[in-house]
Formats: sequence, C-alpha cells, structure tokens
Amino acid sequence: MVQAMNILAIETATTACAIGLATSDGERLSLVVDDDRHHTESLVPGIRELLSSAGLSAKSLDRVVVDRGPGLYTGLRVGLATAVGLALAANCELVGVTSLEVLAAGAHRAGVRGTLLATVDGRRGEVFVQTFQLNDAVTVTSEPSVDRPDELISRWAGADVTVTGDGATRYRALFEPLALMTIFEQPIPPPLEALEIGATREPESDIVPLYLREPDAVANFSTRERPT
Repeated sequence: MVQAMNILAIETATTACAIGLATSDGERLSLVVDDDRHHTESLVPGIRELLSSAGLSAKSLDRVVVDRGPGLYTGLRVGLATAVGLALAANCELVGVTSLEVLAAGAHRAGVRGTLLATVDGRRGEVFVQTFQLNDAVTVTSEPSVDRPDELISRWAGADVTVTGDGATRYRALFEPLALMTIFEQPIPPPLEALEIGATREPESDIVPLYLREPDAVANFSTRERPT
C-alpha cells in the first residue's frame, strides 16, 4: 500500500498523458488529461487540476514519481522535465519507474498470472517489450528491449502467454490468432500502479531516461542522409 505521503505520479510514455495522486489521508485519484500526444500543453494544467481536486498544492507534495520509459521520446522528455522541475519547486523526493514494470503491476493486480509480455508501442513497426512472471509476486524475467511484433510472435508461438500495453492493442490483429496468446487491455501504464511502486522505492538525485533507441527525428535524418 502507498505510504502516508502526498505522492504524484506522472505518466507520459505513450500517446496518453496521465497523472496519479495518493494523499496522506488515503485518497487515490487518477486522471487522463489527454490521449493524443499533447503532453506539453496538457500535463501541467492536468497536475494543477488534480492537486486542486484533492485540496493540495504543489508545495504539499512529499514525492514525485515519473515514468522514465521506455516510450515515445517527446512524451518522456516532457514528463521527466516536469517531474524534475516540480520536485525542485516543492523540495520533495523524486523517484523513477519504468512503463513496462508499471504495466506488469497493473496486470498482476487485475489477476493475470503466468508469463506476461508488457509492451509499449514504439512506432516504426516496433514495440518496447519486457517479460515478467506473475505469480504471488511480479518477477522480471528479461531486460527491456526493442522488437518487431512478428519477431515476438515467432519467439512465443505455442507458449501460453498474456500480452498487455498499447503495443498489444496496436498489433492486436497479429497477436489474436495465436491460440495460447491472450491480450489483457491496458492502453496506458496505470499511474495508480506507479504510485504503489514509487512509494517504496529509494529517492533518486538523477533519473536517467530509458529510451532504448535514438529519437525518431534522428533516425529520420539518418535515413535521409544515408548514401544510395
């Protein structure tokens, strides 16, 4: 359970922009402020709205939890910059979580058990993915990586696995025909799970984003500049 602190969670790894809030009196709130990549315009007003609904100000925060990736490059930059600025302004603790561990925690709380592939849509026909074993607890069984959906299907064909995250949603048509592969719907890493994980994690002085690959703009430029 979340400790008796005022904790804000910031989620910007996917096209959605979401926030979670746990108050010291036990209230837990979450808000999806935008689901179409408008992180820059939506995040700070959304934080203000959520804090106000709980009767809190930024100065009331004891801890800020931020998703450090993997995910969409621009969203991660906005989320991390906002989290760092907010923690400095409020003189509070800062904690990082990953999008994939938050997805795994959400699936586990919902009752999913067995092998889980947590996925985040990486665009370019790829997904960010990490495998977990869900039993009494959540156990990490691989490092985060970048894969193509067809590569995942080839690797896991015939295995009894659950796939979750917006990567599973985007490539549903590829995953669904596999008899033993189940899709558990989680369009975004749930910010309330980020609160739970971040409440017990040691604060960090410097959070390193987990990009896994170069930004789209760099990749596109490299492609254009490559000799033919």
